[in-house]
Amino acid sequence: MYYNPYIYPWQYQYPYYANVPMNHYGRQPIYGGSPNEGGYANGFNGSRSSNGNGHISLTDYGPNPFVVNINEASKQNDTFRTALWTGEHLQVTLMSIAVREDIGLEIHPNVDQFIRIEQGQGIVQMGKNKDNLNFKSNVYDDSAIIIPAGTWHNVTNTGNTPLKLYSIYAPPNHPFGTVHVTKQDAMTEEEGHDNEN
Repeated sequence: MYYNPYIYPWQYQYPYYANVPMNHYGRQPIYGGSPNEGGYANGFNGSRSSNGNGHISLTDYGPNPFVVNINEASKQNDTFRTALWTGEHLQVTLMSIAVREDIGLEIHPNVDQFIRIEQGQGIVQMGKNKDNLNFKSNVYDDSAIIIPAGTWHNVTNTGNTPLKLYSIYAPPNHPFGTVHVTKQDAMTEEEGHDNEN
C-alpha cells in the first residue's frame, strides 16, 4: 500500500500553526533567565528584574541576553535618562521628558538613533544644520523616530503629561549604567565629557 503524506492537506495549509496554542505575553512585565530557569545554567548571567507585582528593576542589563516589556519599562521610568541595556554595538535607554521640556538640541556624528514614544505627545525637529531644523513632525504614542548619524535633532514635550520614550543607539552613546535623574544632570555630565575631549 502506498502512503501519501498529503492525504490531509488542510493540516499543512497556511497558517500551519493555526491549531497550536498561542500564548499572549503582552501583559507580562518581564522575562529573564536565571541559573535556575530554562536550562541557562551554562554561564548565563541573566536576572529576573520583576518582583512579581509588575515593577521592573530599571538598571543596565547589558550585555547579557534580556527580554522586557519595553512599554511598561518606559512608562515606569521617571528619570530623564536611564540605560536599560548596553552592549558593544547597541544601547537602549529609557527617557522621561517633563512637560514643556525637551531632550536638548544634539547631534551624534557616528551614531544612528531610533526613538519610540510610549506615552504623551510632542514634536520632533531635525536638520543637517542646527540653525535650520527643516524637518518637523508631531509625535505621540506609538510614533517611531529615526535619526540618521550626523543629523541635528530635538524632541519637545508639547503635552500635559511626561513624554515617555525609549531610545536605541547604534553604537552605544552613553557609558554603561548611565542614569541621569534630571536633564541638568545629563547636561553637566556631557559638559564634563566635552571638556575631557
